[in-house]
Amino acid sequence: MPNTTVLSSAARTGQATAPRSAASPHAYDAGLLLLRLALGLTMAAHGSQKLFGWFGGGGLDGTGAFFTMSGYPAGKAMAVVAGLTETLGGLGLAVGLLTPLAGAALVGTMVNALAVTWGGGFFAPKGVEYELLLTAAAAALTLTGPGRLALDRFLPGLRSHRLAYGAASVVLGLATASVILLLRK
Repeated sequence: MPNTTVLSSAARTGQATAPRSAASPHAYDAGLLLLRLALGLTMAAHGSQKLFGWFGGGGLDGTGAFFTMSGYPAGKAMAVVAGLTETLGGLGLAVGLLTPLAGAALVGTMVNALAVTWGGGFFAPKGVEYELLLTAAAAALTLTGPGRLALDRFLPGLRSHRLAYGAASVVLGLATASVILLLRK
């Protein structure tokens, strides 16, 4: 039997109270899907610029030259790594497949992008706000999980996202980014 000795002021005065409506889980899932699609497809497009020269990108040769100019060893190999990471991580995030790892891949890549653009201020055209926003969105999705409108829902180990998976994945992305940054001159 519930304890009725403590009554709200509305109940004591006989005023009716409106029931609190629970937030719709469908709204969260739709919001996460929209964020995953926007971020994932944006990153996949950036990766295809590096790999194939699509969407006005430099392809492997142009991107490799940029990586070399930015102090990375083996610029063309780094262009392949960055292009594959962005393309596969972006597509994985978009469809919600292996979301913690896809998000970690994007976090690691974007930390390196931040390192390259750092020092140009915060705002465009030379600032870091775009890279910072992409990094934060990838980390947020890695921590929260993809929602129910994702392929991870069909994978037994990832069906119910755990904060520990997301946190470990963010740490993995940051550690990988740190190793790559140590190679940079």
